[in-house]
Amino acid sequence: MINRSLFLTYLYLLIYIILSSGVILYNKWVLSPKYFNFPFPITLTMIHMGFSGAVAFFLIRVFKVVSPVKMTFGIYTTCVIPISAFFASSLWFGNTAYLHISVAFIQMLKALMPVATFCVAVLCGTDKLRWDVFLNMVLVSIGVVVSSYGEINFNVIGTVYQVTGIFAEALRLVLTQVLLQKKGLTLNPITSLYYIAPCSLVFLMVPWYFLEKPAGMEVSEIRLNMWIFFSNAFCALLLNLSIFLVIGRTGAVTVRVAGVLKDWILIALSTVIFPESMITGLNIIGYAIALSGVVLYNYLKVKEVGAPQSPESIPERISKEWKLEKKSSDVYRPDDDSSSGSDDEEAALSSRLSHIGRTQLPPPN
Repeated sequence: MINRSLFLTYLYLLIYIILSSGVILYNKWVLSPKYFNFPFPITLTMIHMGFSGAVAFFLIRVFKVVSPVKMTFGIYTTCVIPISAFFASSLWFGNTAYLHISVAFIQMLKALMPVATFCVAVLCGTDKLRWDVFLNMVLVSIGVVVSSYGEINFNVIGTVYQVTGIFAEALRLVLTQVLLQKKGLTLNPITSLYYIAPCSLVFLMVPWYFLEKPAGMEVSEIRLNMWIFFSNAFCALLLNLSIFLVIGRTGAVTVRVAGVLKDWILIALSTVIFPESMITGLNIIGYAIALSGVVLYNYLKVKEVGAPQSPESIPERISKEWKLEKKSSDVYRPDDDSSSGSDDEEAALSSRLSHIGRTQLPPPN
């Protein structure tokens, strides 16, 4: 008979992979001029932020599912506002990339996330320059370069947007660690949205006013497709709640393995759903090189925190992680930077923050 806790663990992982892949593909479909044709990534991100912030408000203030943290004006102005600014930037740039490059290529570029986070952490003094980690970062970078060289529909603008979004997310991750953790403040996904989503929405209004408002968007157009936007935002919300469940039942190692599996599934699915997305042999070789560097980096991070190294089967490892780490993992830690890249919308509900995105996890878009 299957162990119930182990069954739930695998079920949550499956739900996370499905939702994470689904949200990314859904965002691409909504934004792409060839499909739903709503080429307004800032507006879509603002809808996600508004919806997520409203849900978080009701969960905290009305239904009292979770309790708010002790947030002072000083912490909000010195921590939440700058973190929200970089969070909004990462979502803006990341979602804009969907207009120019394929989902498959975006996932390959997201392998740069550990590189960006490591560089920013070293520059900010939160991490030390270690040659073993540095060589892994070089390996990841070489893999991404090879993959980019093999991209048939390579687009400079889309690539710049995506890489800029990755570095904005890296800055947000490091700022979260420096500003919030040093003050002893830890936010779970729901409280993260409660404080950060409204502030991010305000920041997004600035580029929206200058870049998308003059495009002649009509309110009637948005109202006409309200169910599309509602379902899209709701899927992003479910994704981030699934991240909360997965983190609570497993550990960092399991989530990283699931993220790698999700990336491969997403690359394959995107070529089926969007026929214009073509993958070359050089793409696969480059991504495999980058992914090997990411795996080595994850191994070093796990070894660094003293993870068990004895050989165990995957079910035993997952079960053991759940028993040992569940209590400490119920509070989402914002400094997990070792994902190979999740959807930008994933990050929206996690105070890591992924896919509002995983990514990365996830992201969140």
